Amino acid sequence: MDLFRVKSIDSMMEQRKAAGLRKSLSTFDLVMLGVGAVIGSGIFILTGTGSLIAGPALSLSFVLAAVACFFSALSYAEFSSSLPVSGSVYTYVYATLGELPAWLIGWILILEFGLAASAVAAGWSGYLQSLIASLGMQLPDALRAAPGAVPDSTTLFNLPAFLVIAAVTALLSMGIRESKRVNNIMVLIKILVVLLFIGAGAVHVRTENWTPFMPYGMGGVYAGAALMFYAFIGFDAVASSAEEVRNPQRSLPLGILGSLLICTVLYVLVTLVMTGIVPYRDFAANPDHPVSLALQRTGQLGLAGVVDLGAILGMTTVILVMSYGLTRILYAMARDGLLPRGLAALHPRYATPFTLTWSVGLIFALIAGLVPLAVLAELINIGTLTAFSLISLAVIVLRRTHPGLPRGFRCPAVPYVPLAAVACCVFLIAHLDRVTWLAFCLWLLAGLAVYFPYSRRRAVLATAPVTQPR
Repeated sequence: MDLFRVKSIDSMMEQRKAAGLRKSLSTFDLVMLGVGAVIGSGIFILTGTGSLIAGPALSLSFVLAAVACFFSALSYAEFSSSLPVSGSVYTYVYATLGELPAWLIGWILILEFGLAASAVAAGWSGYLQSLIASLGMQLPDALRAAPGAVPDSTTLFNLPAFLVIAAVTALLSMGIRESKRVNNIMVLIKILVVLLFIGAGAVHVRTENWTPFMPYGMGGVYAGAALMFYAFIGFDAVASSAEEVRNPQRSLPLGILGSLLICTVLYVLVTLVMTGIVPYRDFAANPDHPVSLALQRTGQLGLAGVVDLGAILGMTTVILVMSYGLTRILYAMARDGLLPRGLAALHPRYATPFTLTWSVGLIFALIAGLVPLAVLAELINIGTLTAFSLISLAVIVLRRTHPGLPRGFRCPAVPYVPLAAVACCVFLIAHLDRVTWLAFCLWLLAGLAVYFPYSRRRAVLATAPVTQPR
């Protein structure tokens, strides 16, 4: 039963008090973190591929994916307001379902946040190279992409992808106060660019391009939702910031739910405008720059360049927030002894897990530079859907084991809403490819190979009195 020993909530709150992380985040900062994490490659890149799967009904796919996220977000909001500690769903599962499930979900979150940062960095590199090519400049072929990423080419290393993660890592290592300022500015610019596209493109919409609205039926809508779920990944990173929030009981639920609502509205509007300008089949010729393609069709070439710049800024904030969330999850795991405890040491000046931040940043910067990442969206999706399912189950357990715990926010209609979240997540997982399932299972086996010989024996709870779930 030591595989399911749970960490006491009292010890978690004591760790929060003694941690030393600076509490400098407001509600506005958290909403900006959430929007910064969500609006990126999903809106600027994947909408083209999604349109080929669902047609104009991609907007419905976004709504369906958002519903699945919203049910899970309610559980995140309750947990974050009740247990405002670093680690997000890893910490919440540790307090409810036990150590082995917590380790596995932490291992899965490494997949979600780390590979998402690397994948977005590769997309960021493509947009940057497109922008500098319009200025008459070009990188050497060897430094433009990962080996094998471009057929019949001599690419060896994606230098821009490596450098952007390295730059984000440097910023994060200097502290959340500095990072949030940069993030807030870039997110506001990104929102303005998206609103500019919606406003400029709406007058060129031709409603006949929305007919047929569901060319592939509901099956296309479901498949589109399974893919476009990737576009919502990141709002859960807000929960990772819990120990650095000034008023977590109020600000964390508002940050999580507010950012998800803003992003859903923007996604639906962009998709309707985009497919109203360009017939959905035409995205097959240029699926990687769908928003720019729509503006080019209207003759607004200058504005298309502005959107490309907005895409670069948008994906930069995604890399920033994903990298931040990953470091705080690993910080919590190291503090619990499941990873080397030295990684949890804070820098005396910056009050950040400095060594951990740079170690993780360089690893995923190298992955972004060396590994072709074109097929990672579904693999990241299955990890996130699993995390959302577990936190929904965990909130049911928390209500039973700690009914009197002070809660700044309460998920409504427990257990029905959390169970609806699980049902939505399982439904979307069922629409993922078999290869994705195989890769995910191999990743879990690798995690177990680390847990049993190392983490299980070195965990803080291994030398502490064991608490069994009640």
